[in-house]
Amino acid sequence: MNKQRILVWDLPTRVFHWLMAGSFLGAFLTAESERYRDIHVVLGYTVLGLVAFRFLWGIVGTRYARFSSFPIAPRRVLEYLVSLFTRSPQHHVGHNPAGSLAIYAILALALLAGATGYGAYEEIGGEWLAELHDGVASAMLGLIFIHIGAVMLSSLIHRENLLTAMLNGYKKGRADDGIRRKHWIVAAAMLLATAGFWADSAGLLPAGMGIPVAAAVSQQQARDERG
Repeated sequence: MNKQRILVWDLPTRVFHWLMAGSFLGAFLTAESERYRDIHVVLGYTVLGLVAFRFLWGIVGTRYARFSSFPIAPRRVLEYLVSLFTRSPQHHVGHNPAGSLAIYAILALALLAGATGYGAYEEIGGEWLAELHDGVASAMLGLIFIHIGAVMLSSLIHRENLLTAMLNGYKKGRADDGIRRKHWIVAAAMLLATAGFWADSAGLLPAGMGIPVAAAVSQQQARDERG
């Protein structure tokens, strides 16, 4: 079968992937620092916003970005993993079944981490909620390391660089398996929204253009100083 270079991952999916990775890593590294607490909070809200976008894009996005292209199917996951130890491992243009399961798990953990982090920050649930938040974040980090290892292994088995594919969007496949549009406008809108949120949180935007989250951070900081 003749294979050629085809576009698989649209630009919004790729931008989401790297913004999510950077925001989570930044939030994790600043979690224990009072000095960088505001940064931790802003990055945590960024993760929640990105997850919300991914759920929407999973419904209306391009072929391989839609959740319908990688449903949760434990049997398919098992069959895929078993095939890796044979001479004919299963190959998938989009997400393979194991990778699909990891994506759903990471999104679920990110949502739970954000929700428990908000509750802990607003002092809604007590110390147990803060501990749950830390535990969920640690579990998410562990899953991400497993995901990275699986990507490296899959790249070796299938002889394709999956890391590069998530950077430029291209893989090898049949011409009719590729997508046609990169969706630059959607990706640019996501980048601008994220950058605007960060700029506003840092106090770089003019008065009147504020974002409620930034105000919430300032109010919480004021309460901490008072008491």
